[in-house]
Amino acid sequence: MTDISTPGSASQATPLAATSSTVNTIHTTLDKFLSAANVEAVYGPSISQGEHVVIPAAEVLSMVGFGLGSGGGSQSASESSPNAIGSGGGGGGGGRVLSRPVAAIIMSPDGVRVEPIVDVTKIALAVFTTLGFMATVLTRMNNPKRRPKFDRE
Repeated sequence: MTDISTPGSASQATPLAATSSTVNTIHTTLDKFLSAANVEAVYGPSISQGEHVVIPAAEVLSMVGFGLGSGGGSQSASESSPNAIGSGGGGGGGGRVLSRPVAAIIMSPDGVRVEPIVDVTKIALAVFTTLGFMATVLTRMNNPKRRPKFDRE
């Protein structure tokens, strides 16, 4: 699991300079993602043992988000700053690259086979979450305080 984040940058000079700096930040962040989520991350290095070769395979998920903004404005003349003009901008980005093993490709003189890697913990968590949700729904459905009251005339 790899965390990739790039802090935002801000500039008070001009909106164009702030946007340029922000675009560079986003470009740097995306470059990091492209280097982290590639084919080498999916297929690991092969492991040889005698006539058998094992190649691990993984699932890679990349998530990225970014934003930027800039603006400018002026204020009416006041005693402290007669010609107050301001501008600024900033932005930032970040994300996460997740990977998990999903299979092992085994090559031998008998042929090639793919052995799936089952995550028992993930399956158990899904089962318990489903059972908890079902128990909560059934309990709420059977609660007499929640049943609608009908007026009988």
